[in-house]
Amino acid sequence: LCHYVEQNAIGPLWKGRKLPMSACISGWAMLNRATAVIPDIYRDSRIPYDAYRPTFVQSLVMVPVRRQDPIAAIGIYWSFRHTPDEECVRRIEALARSTATALENVALYDSLRAELDRAREQAGRMQGLVNEINHRVKNTLSVVQSICLHSVRGAQSLDGFSETFTGRIVGLSRVHDLLTRNAWSGVELRELIEQVLGDGAAGGRGRFASEGSAVLLPPKAAVALGIALQELAANSARHGAWSCPDGKVSLVWHLEPQGEGEAARLRIGWIEQGGPAVGAPKRRGFGTRLLSGIAQELDGDAALDYQQDGFRYRFSMPLPALQLEAAAAN
Repeated sequence: LCHYVEQNAIGPLWKGRKLPMSACISGWAMLNRATAVIPDIYRDSRIPYDAYRPTFVQSLVMVPVRRQDPIAAIGIYWSFRHTPDEECVRRIEALARSTATALENVALYDSLRAELDRAREQAGRMQGLVNEINHRVKNTLSVVQSICLHSVRGAQSLDGFSETFTGRIVGLSRVHDLLTRNAWSGVELRELIEQVLGDGAAGGRGRFASEGSAVLLPPKAAVALGIALQELAANSARHGAWSCPDGKVSLVWHLEPQGEGEAARLRIGWIEQGGPAVGAPKRRGFGTRLLSGIAQELDGDAALDYQQDGFRYRFSMPLPALQLEAAAAN
């Protein structure tokens, strides 16, 4: 049976119902390990027409989650006859891949709980680990939910939402991939920059420069800064320096010692040059609130400076002594 777990739609669908895998299009997508693109549900034999007649659905795309061994499916519906282009389908499939990663984290959580039951003599240590994984998964899902809701509110069209949401989720997944490779012990800042931005962020080599000392970020800071870097890059490509052929971006950082017994401060500067003239936005969108909000999340501060010759973003946060020692050792 295929269990319809959740929906976000303009009309009733099948939330809470269980249908045979062989009698629904989501089951077809999972059984065949393939994406189903259906421009007209009444002209496709894979669709159970009677189940769809009471609904608003006229067209749909159904994508399996974890294509090699599907365990779920995501359906995107239209209330009119519509043939989505390849780019739209590609973005929906990217969303399914991100969902698969989130579900793998849930599977990891379940595995750790089973291990805890088998090793009760280590209950204290293992419970702490399980609580950390549980906290991590909840935080990740909360971040994804927030990104989705704010991307919807700021979107002018379905394609606009899809592009913005997919970009933000891909950025988040890259940071999680990096943290997973490092066993969630921390991430070197330069490695985080390379993972999130890469060579293609500026549309070509020579348009992005970064400079700074070795800094090991704790996981919470790595996730927040990774999301911020993705947002800065996307905004620059749409409105800033990277939207112009000669535009360039510099990313610099340094550690600033504090008084005895105080944590050093990490200071980061994002500097754009050669782009269009900029001015302060008339309203605070999600991106602006996000870039300001990570400072509060990390007990730091941030400043967005819309200078005539280019946008500037400055951020600082306290860095625990343990992270400084680990960076020096590396």
